[in-house]
Amino acid sequence: MRMDYIIASAAAYLIGSIPFGYILVRLFMKQDIRTTGSGNIGATNVARTAPGLGIATLILDALKGFLPVWFICRYISGGTMLVSLAALFAVLGHMFPAWLGFRGGKGVATAAGVFLALSPKAIGLSLLVFLVVFAVTRYVSLASILATACFPAFMYGFLKSADLDAMPLLAASILISLLIIVKHHENIRRLLSGTENKFGKKKVEAVTAED
Repeated sequence: MRMDYIIASAAAYLIGSIPFGYILVRLFMKQDIRTTGSGNIGATNVARTAPGLGIATLILDALKGFLPVWFICRYISGGTMLVSLAALFAVLGHMFPAWLGFRGGKGVATAAGVFLALSPKAIGLSLLVFLVVFAVTRYVSLASILATACFPAFMYGFLKSADLDAMPLLAASILISLLIIVKHHENIRRLLSGTENKFGKKKVEAVTAED
C-alpha cells in the first residue's frame, strides 16, 4: 500500500478517535459519561447530563470528521482514494477509539462532518430527510438511520456530473452508512418491537441514536 494512504488513514483515525464527549464530561462534570444514561460517548447521551456539553460534543465530533477530509481535499493532491480512506478512518476512529478500549460512539455526527466535506449538497438533502422523519415519528434513531442510508444515493447523483473518479468516494460513503446502521442494531430491534423511546420522553434507560 502506498505510504500516503497509510499516513492519511492513520492520521484520520487518530483525529476521529478523540473522545470529545468523554473528555468534556470528565473535565467539566467530573463524571465518566460511560456510566450514565446509555453509556455512549456521543452527543445525545452527553446532552442528557449537560445540554451545553452535548452541543459542544456534537460540533467537535462533526469537526473531527470534517477537518481531515477537507484538509486532504484542499491541500493534498492525492486523488479520491486518499480522500475516501481519510473519510472512512475518521469515522472508524470515533466508533472504535484506541483510547477507550475500542468502545466508541455510533458515528452519526462524525459521519455528518465527513459527508459535509465530501458533498455539501448531499448532506443537505440527508438533513432534510432527518428532519422530516423526525418531525413525523419523533424517533431520533430512525431519522438518523434513514438519513444516513440516503446519503450515498444523494452523493452519487451529484458526483455523476462531476469531473472526478466517484467510485472510491461512493464506496466509502456506503461503508460508513452500513457501519452506522449496524451500530444502531439495538435501536432497530426496539423500533421493530415498538419499544424504542421517542424524543422528549424521560426514560433514562431507553437509548436513542447517539454518535
